[in-house]
Amino acid sequence: MALIVSLPIGTPPQSQQMVLDTGSQLSWIQCHKKAPRKPPPTTSFDPSLSSSFSVLPCNHPLCKPRIPDFTLPTSCDQNRLCHYSYFYADGTLAEGNLVREKFELSNSQSTSPLILGCATDSSATEGILGMNLGRLSFASQAKISRFSYCVPVRQNRANVKPTGTFYLGQNPNSPTFQYVNLLTFPQGQRMPNLDPLAYTVGMVGIRIGGKKLDIPPSVFRPDAGGSGQTMIDSGTEYTFLVEAAYSKVREEIVRLVGSKLKKGYVYEGALDTCFDGDGMQIGRLIGDMVLEFEKGLEIVVGKDRILDDVGGGVHCLGIGRSDSLGIASNIIGNFHQQNLWVEFDLANRRVGFGKADCSRSV
Repeated sequence: MALIVSLPIGTPPQSQQMVLDTGSQLSWIQCHKKAPRKPPPTTSFDPSLSSSFSVLPCNHPLCKPRIPDFTLPTSCDQNRLCHYSYFYADGTLAEGNLVREKFELSNSQSTSPLILGCATDSSATEGILGMNLGRLSFASQAKISRFSYCVPVRQNRANVKPTGTFYLGQNPNSPTFQYVNLLTFPQGQRMPNLDPLAYTVGMVGIRIGGKKLDIPPSVFRPDAGGSGQTMIDSGTEYTFLVEAAYSKVREEIVRLVGSKLKKGYVYEGALDTCFDGDGMQIGRLIGDMVLEFEKGLEIVVGKDRILDDVGGGVHCLGIGRSDSLGIASNIIGNFHQQNLWVEFDLANRRVGFGKADCSRSV
């Protein structure tokens, strides 16, 4: 499930659908090409209709390679414009030109022109709203000091898209939130497996059905090479754990309900703890799962949400091995953020969580 927000962009504004992604930096929108005999998608952005749109030329500093905190391969295209191409962890490609454009935050307030991508070749239907800690993320460029979202419980009916809530700025519910500090890393430290721009938190353990699993807290923290960091990512669907943690989770699930395991089955190359049968019944046998963080903060995953219905009568644990994504980090994905307020307080460098019923308008 993707968290999709609709933002007015340009002058006059055109509404654009974008995936809220706290795990990436570059924001980009779908721009349609003036291709003959092919009508543009109705959701794409038409630059020719906006008076505030401009393109980044090749001589712009961002188009020079090796910008330290911007890992985007850029090049000069045949029109002397700054071209980018970007592969995400799931293999999807976005490419196009870097441009500047305004975002409208409210009827009376819009941003100055921000740098974003104008994608003409992308397999995705929505753009991306990059919200990590990088200086070119939407949050950094628009000088947003805090933002929050509420992930609704997913519906298993394909034609039903549940609606959540997204706040830029103060959330009226924040007095009820519990916070955990972001981990910070020395700038000059070279850690090849670390993403220094991610929202990294101190996770300390996992409980399943009331039993604390035998996983050393160090497994959830970056080692000398950066492997093992734990990040909160709205743009990744499931949760992924490094092998030392995943093997203990799987071992306990198999101990509880191993007889129902669908042997040899892997869903979309990522989830390999799957079952045939009644997901609710299997969930009851497993019990609640609790993700434990510093300061006593806990994310409780109810027994009714331990497994995801992946279709065909199959239910899978919503946790995969980080290896399957080719990464060495732990990622808390949006599947385990359902019915929670998640607030990113950039001014105080912390992340807050609060219980919510996200399917209601809040």
